Amino acid sequence: MTLTKTSDRYHRFSIVLHWAMLILFVAVYASMELRELFDKGSAPREAMKSFHFMLGLLVLGLVWLRIALRLKYPAPPIQPEPSAMQEKAAKLVHLMLYAFMIGMPIAGWLVLSAAGKPIPFFGLELPALIGPNKELAGQIKEVHEAIASLGYVLIGAHAAAALYHHYFMRDNTMLRMRLR
Repeated sequence: MTLTKTSDRYHRFSIVLHWAMLILFVAVYASMELRELFDKGSAPREAMKSFHFMLGLLVLGLVWLRIALRLKYPAPPIQPEPSAMQEKAAKLVHLMLYAFMIGMPIAGWLVLSAAGKPIPFFGLELPALIGPNKELAGQIKEVHEAIASLGYVLIGAHAAAALYHHYFMRDNTMLRMRLR
């Protein structure tokens, strides 16, 4: 197994991290959706919320590694080359995904901070980013939840575009990111 990037594929670490982040996204969303199965204040519901917070913060940590890898190992070219409009759309969606992976965990951290709650991270307690302010916590939470709903669309658009490129454009977009 080679750990270097070939001219037609992303670097191996970038590929593994991409798919690991997908699994993390599924777990982050699932933990918030599935919490509804449990009564408010119950131990299982609180565990799901803590799981959500910790996985969200893990996304925040790993996104910086993704960015570093992207800077060190630029994306291989799409063959055949897409139109300029598709290139711009792809760059915009990727920028939005990176903003999402940074902004959402920070917003969640701010919600917990403003609510005066502990910020759990796999056995650690992270410091609050701001002081307690229940009204502000509620406002940030509303924004966080609204953007989370948009996240479904953003992630779905990214996946749909990859499938479109693979099955209709018949280019190497998806092949560049496949695990071997």
